[in-house]
This record gives sequence, C-alpha cells and structure tokens, in this order.
Amino acid sequence: MYEPTHLRTFLSVAQTLSFTQAARRLGLRQSTVSQHVRRLEEATGRQLFTRDTHSVELTEDGEAMLGFARRILDVHEQAAQFFTGTRLRGRLRFGASEDFVLTRLPEILERFRHEHPEVDLELTVELSGTLHEQLAAGRLDLVLAKRRPEDPRPDPHRLVWQDELVWIGAPGLRLDPHRPVPLIVYPPPGITRDLALRALEREGRQWRIVCSSGSLNGLLAAARAGLGVMVHARGLIPPGLVRMPERAGLPEPGSVDFVVVHGRRRPSAQGAADALAAAILAGGDRLHRGGQG
Repeated sequence: MYEPTHLRTFLSVAQTLSFTQAARRLGLRQSTVSQHVRRLEEATGRQLFTRDTHSVELTEDGEAMLGFARRILDVHEQAAQFFTGTRLRGRLRFGASEDFVLTRLPEILERFRHEHPEVDLELTVELSGTLHEQLAAGRLDLVLAKRRPEDPRPDPHRLVWQDELVWIGAPGLRLDPHRPVPLIVYPPPGITRDLALRALEREGRQWRIVCSSGSLNGLLAAARAGLGVMVHARGLIPPGLVRMPERAGLPEPGSVDFVVVHGRRRPSAQGAADALAAAILAGGDRLHRGGQG
C-alpha cells in the first residue's frame, strides 16, 4: 500500500522540514520530492504536511505517519537482509562530533549493533573540524559532523539537517554592553568557535574567552555556572541553558549543516558504512527534534 521510496522521501522532509533540503539529501529534484509526498498523501487519504512559502510543518496525521514509516522501512530492510542472506561484517571506524554527546545517537548505534552483530564498530568523538581532517587522512570510514553551508561540499555526503546557530547561556544571565562578551568555546578548529568570533568581529564587538574545552560537558558546565555565552545549534540546546534574548545585542552567528560523510571506500567497510549512514538518516529527527528529552 505504501511505496518504500515514498516513505523514505516523507521521512527526509519530516526530518528537515524542507522540501529543498530533502531533495539535496536524496539527490532528487524538488518536484520529485513533492510528487512522492503527494502520492503518499493520496495513498493515506490524509494531509501529512501543512506548507506555505515560508515553512513546512507536520500535521497530526504526519506525526503519526512518522512512526509508521520508520517501522515499515525497518521491516522492509530486515526482510531484504533475510532473503538475500547477506550479513554485514568487518571493522567500521565511525566519528561523531561532540554535538551528539547528549542526543539519542547512542540509541541509533545500539540498534545498529543489534542488527549487525558481526560489525566491529569503533567510535571516535571529536570536534567536527578534527573529524573531517581524520576522514580526509583515511583514519575514519564515516563521520557525522557539522560543516559551514559555504564550505566545499565533501563527496560523497548526505545532509541530515540544517540548523540555525544561536547564543545560549544560563537563565537570567545578563551581559554588560560596555564590557567584552565572555565566550565559552571549543578550541581550534571548532566550527562554532570560528563562527562566533567572526560574527562578533563583523559587529566590532570586543570579546574574551572565559572557557575553552574540547569536551561539550566542559563547555556546558561553564555555561550553567553563568561564566559566559556560547554558540550552539538551536535544535540541540541542552537542558539548563536558554537562548539569549535579543536585548543581549549579540550578532546572528549564522547556520550549520549536519552531514554524514563517507571516507575513502574500503571494501571491507563499505557495506557497514552505508548501513549506518542509512540508519542515521532514517532517525535524523531523533537527533534534534525533541532529541534531548
């Protein structure tokens, strides 16, 4: 009744809340994405999205379809593996950026290990910039990390979602407009560090670094203590911290893409890397939409 291709397209739109981003992720024309969604809506007899020129939102029926689509595709994949008799095996070196420490990525990895017990999964958690360097050097097979929208697009890569960057701090934190902005940042080559400094310098704002740590937990401890502010993805704001109000006068830091990027294709790792990339893309909304609940 429900075509798997249409369900995959629906999931991509639901995760990105953008027909344009879904088309980029799937390597399809936007008109094809719209057609797949329209055919799924015709098959269900329900409207799955409300959309206008500025926004795309899931309807109540769309939220329900989100769970059904995942389960249908999971069963479809399990049946395909059963009847083809293929079992993935080998060593897979996977890198995830610090951004995902507090999300539901562990749930996705746990399920992957359960479904592919003969894959030896090795996890590296690092800054996005460091992960991209290790991938280019052939030390990783697959990476889930940030990149700037203007950066050269790695090939092959898949967009998981694009997110707005915002300034966050402890509730009630007030900044003195006459003093340098107190910054909590990753060390170089941190992407959010670079974008925060560039945004402040464009506005001619002075700043000082009050905490630098390669660990997200270290940065969050400093932010929760009220030491200063940090730039973070809007969809990943951690508990205990809030978006800084407009009256703080902080410049817009821009946006970032969260991408899955393949490294040099090692034959022994290619099947496992493809399967994990597909699992991340299928569960992408769990990494940001409500992903920290």
